[in-house]
Amino acid sequence: MAVLSKSEKRPVTGEELFHRPDLEPCELVEGKIVPMSPTGFLHGDIEAELGTALRTWARETGRGRAVGGEVGIYVRRDPDTVRAADFLYISYERLAGRTPVGYLDVAPELVVEILSPDDRWDDVMEKLAEYFTAGVDRVWVVAPKLRSVFAYRSVTGGRQLGEGDILSDEEILPGFSLPVAQLFPS
Repeated sequence: MAVLSKSEKRPVTGEELFHRPDLEPCELVEGKIVPMSPTGFLHGDIEAELGTALRTWARETGRGRAVGGEVGIYVRRDPDTVRAADFLYISYERLAGRTPVGYLDVAPELVVEILSPDDRWDDVMEKLAEYFTAGVDRVWVVAPKLRSVFAYRSVTGGRQLGEGDILSDEEILPGFSLPVAQLFPS
């Protein structure tokens, strides 16, 4: 797979990135390509577990869509920043306002980020700030090393949920609940 030249001077747009399937996995940050490593097994296992629960809830309630797999979301324009969410939930109401092709250009209600072993909290908090500025209502950060989920309503309004807690949000996901312990293999 090709990688864009580091000598590229002008910012890359989200539309240009979308039409470059030859690139390695990446995000777009202020018009610059930022490579991403493939995720590990534990990351994928947690994503599948949480994603299955969210997709089941979304399907059963008919309220929206739950989507995973490094979904591209515009969080800033000119220069473009496209973040790759591990998983997200978006209501049909918001989904109706999106452009049909390309990255998601309307903010979902919920973004889920699963930390990789080398993720730094400073970078994670920067990403959270971008999501909230773009209009995302909630961000759940799954921290496998801590066997915890940090549920944020703002960059400063987060709470830590441990293995004895239940992951839920009655405001945007009425009736959804998942024991945090279910996300982490014994």
